Amino acid sequence: MIAIIKYNAGNIQSVSYALERLNSEFIVTDNPEEIKKADKVIFPGVGEASTTMAYLKDKKLDQLIVNLKQPVLGICLGMQLMCAHSDENDTPCLGIFPETVRKFVPTDQLKVPHMGWNQLEKVSGWIPATLENQFVYFVHSYFVPLNTFATAQTNYTVPFSAAMRKDNFYAVQFHPEKSAQAGEKILQSFLLV
Repeated sequence: MIAIIKYNAGNIQSVSYALERLNSEFIVTDNPEEIKKADKVIFPGVGEASTTMAYLKDKKLDQLIVNLKQPVLGICLGMQLMCAHSDENDTPCLGIFPETVRKFVPTDQLKVPHMGWNQLEKVSGWIPATLENQFVYFVHSYFVPLNTFATAQTNYTVPFSAAMRKDNFYAVQFHPEKSAQAGEKILQSFLLV
């Protein structure tokens, strides 16, 4: 059973639909016992860092997430909140990855947010090698710089971490649930870890 952590995130429904397409059993819950008992956990996210962290702390989900032992997948804001700090409203985050989330600086050619399809590069680890140079869907204004935990990168104004892994924690900046076949392969890869 997969637990999708229920909180004030905007993409829970689309993650649910993606898991239904994969014929996966899941529950959407903020119940700590149900989350702890799940085989895998998905930590989705669309929103703003400080209000989301405040919500997680209020529900004691912040302490729960960092202590989970089963595979956990953070998506978009979920990945950013797994880091130590976000420049978005100067927000202390969960600290799973010792990284600081930065804001894109727009250029004459590239606007912020980074929105749309972009390529995965330098894929490794749990990201299937067949996804090298494949396109996935992004919507974000903040990014995690390249680091030793990166398992894929993408370039938008600067190269940044598109996916990461540390121990039982997996994370993607893009939305696999909105990334067609490439996204489906990534969700399947996570479900097989």
